[in-house]
Amino acid sequence: MRQISQPAPPASVTHTVRVAMWSGPRNISTALMRAWGNRPDTVVLDEPFYAHYLKYTGLDHPSADEVITRHETDWRRVANDLTSPLPEGKQILYAKMMSHHLLSHIEFDWMDEMVHCFLIREPREMITSLLHFLPNPRLVDTGLPQQMRIFRWIRQVTGRVPPVIDSRDVLEDPPGVLKVLCQAIGVDFTDTMLQWQPGIHETDGVWAKHWYKQIENATQFAPYRPKPDQVPQRLAGLLAKCEQLYDEISRQRITSPGQ
Repeated sequence: MRQISQPAPPASVTHTVRVAMWSGPRNISTALMRAWGNRPDTVVLDEPFYAHYLKYTGLDHPSADEVITRHETDWRRVANDLTSPLPEGKQILYAKMMSHHLLSHIEFDWMDEMVHCFLIREPREMITSLLHFLPNPRLVDTGLPQQMRIFRWIRQVTGRVPPVIDSRDVLEDPPGVLKVLCQAIGVDFTDTMLQWQPGIHETDGVWAKHWYKQIENATQFAPYRPKPDQVPQRLAGLLAKCEQLYDEISRQRITSPGQ
């Protein structure tokens, strides 16, 4: 079995670092992409497997036809983009990855060139947010089973626990958690990650107009606010399954020294 190399933290970035941040839907994944995209040494990719996912599954997502038309649908070409040389002056690739987009037929060969990280969110808050877009979500729509599949595989082949961050921890202490995350990845933290320009960014996928409304005017991480919404009783089974998966990976999460 191929051994994935997770680099030790250097004093500064002297080589190419490729970060795959695996998340589920309705998390702070876009805000986190904004933070990395504001680094002068970083190029970001927004959900690179989404078009392939939509074409293969045939799911009726907003603007699915436009996503398929305007973005790469061949997963092999996507994998090649993730491992291709970066533009001059860039040392870091940051890919915002949706775990459920990594369909079971996609091979893992390209993954050994990435540093894999995981972004999680408490299931009740995630599901009640997801309901605004998917009235009848399935377990696979939450991305948690796929996220755990990837997490367990990375842990097995590296012999180490990959970095896991929780959205609540990030929102409660953005600089603290991002500093620890950067150290775990092997890059220096910079304050440029704490603020960014509002609006749709040129690196956003065409789906931004549907999915990024809440962050469109944001310029920094919003303070954490508890979400009072409750999961409908008809989805109690879904919530229980999500909580079981979340609890397993949440025990591995990294936090700032003050948390």
